[in-house]
Amino acid sequence: MAETEDISSSSCSGSSSNNSSASGSREDMHFFEGVEKLLEIWFEPNPADQSADLRKIPSFHGAGAGEGRSTPMWDALLKRVRCEIISFTRNEQIDAYVLSESSMFVSKRRWILKTCGTTTPLECFEPLLRLAYEIAGYNEIEDLFYSRKNYKRPELQISPHRGFEEEVSFLDRYFDDGRAYSLGAINRDCWHLYTMSRGGGGSDVLKRNSHIHLLYQNGQQELPYELMEQPAEQQQQQQQEAELQMMESDMMMQPLPDPDQTIEILMTELDPKVMAIFTKEECSTANEATQKSGIHLLIPGMVIDDYLFDPCGYSMNGISKSCGKKYKEGCYMTIHITPESQFSYVSFESNIASSAYAGLISRVIRTFQPGKFIVTVFANQTSPAANANREIENLGTIDQWKRRDIQYSRVSGYDLTYAQYCKYPS
Repeated sequence: MAETEDISSSSCSGSSSNNSSASGSREDMHFFEGVEKLLEIWFEPNPADQSADLRKIPSFHGAGAGEGRSTPMWDALLKRVRCEIISFTRNEQIDAYVLSESSMFVSKRRWILKTCGTTTPLECFEPLLRLAYEIAGYNEIEDLFYSRKNYKRPELQISPHRGFEEEVSFLDRYFDDGRAYSLGAINRDCWHLYTMSRGGGGSDVLKRNSHIHLLYQNGQQELPYELMEQPAEQQQQQQQEAELQMMESDMMMQPLPDPDQTIEILMTELDPKVMAIFTKEECSTANEATQKSGIHLLIPGMVIDDYLFDPCGYSMNGISKSCGKKYKEGCYMTIHITPESQFSYVSFESNIASSAYAGLISRVIRTFQPGKFIVTVFANQTSPAANANREIENLGTIDQWKRRDIQYSRVSGYDLTYAQYCKYPS
């Protein structure tokens, strides 16, 4: 969060100076939406360009800095989202950015953006595709996931994020075979997901879904240059060729995908004593808050990049020193905290592989002491977490928390488990 003298700007990880247009009253200015919007995109490996890499895209802070490029393209892209880069760390597999509103992770072909407040991550979708095509060297999208918990105050959001229906409508402009899901009780806590359908028997997946140069039709004036729209005949020919290639590839043995998994724990109604740690009154530095809260113990072996906002709020990224050759895109964790008691919120996310997440879930909720929390686990067929649904089904209670809801789904080659827990009445 950028420093500000107005205490009404306090937030989990962002300055309301970026978001003040959403505040129509003094009451609104004292509220911050901790719930994040999470956008994750995987790009298809490019056989014609083995050096294709999203980390080629430069910023002032990280990738491309000092490599002959003067344009901070990540920084410009994030301005569209209404946030900015605060801190940066990297290893051989992943670049991790702490933002004024949450985090961004950039690997060779995976891009993750997680932003809270009244940010607008979908606004950067088209510019991202251009950067991926023109600089990183990618031609196709392999997978896309957009998800979030329901907002506490949706009326304060900005288009195209004023409701899940609007977000779905926005993404449907680009994807002919997108799928939208809502898990949980829609009149209480719930979780929304939009993803591509890969081989789900619906409309032709490659009609618009994969080829990046067909995903955007009109360039933006502030971008360096426009790509010309292709004639309809050429588009039809490319579509027919792509469909033929798909038919041929389906007849061949498909290699198993690399293992991939993600666990999220989204917490509300948190213990005020724990939340006090993440204020300048209680801790003077981010490292002090990290150590005092026990965040550094949640997943051992993480290189932590943390930030304590003024007057309150906390964000951290962790990247694994070594997560094995199987995980080519790197392993990470990220935590974001809105400590104000009226709208307290904490999110935890990681792609660390495990065949049993019960211990990690227990450590996280004991650390933050939420009144309620949602846990979601994505895992593909080669992941050690492929049986997470069975594990969570057996976790009817975790310490003082009782499960109130559980649902399963299979989407885009992943098994998804959703569960919601509440603390026992005191």
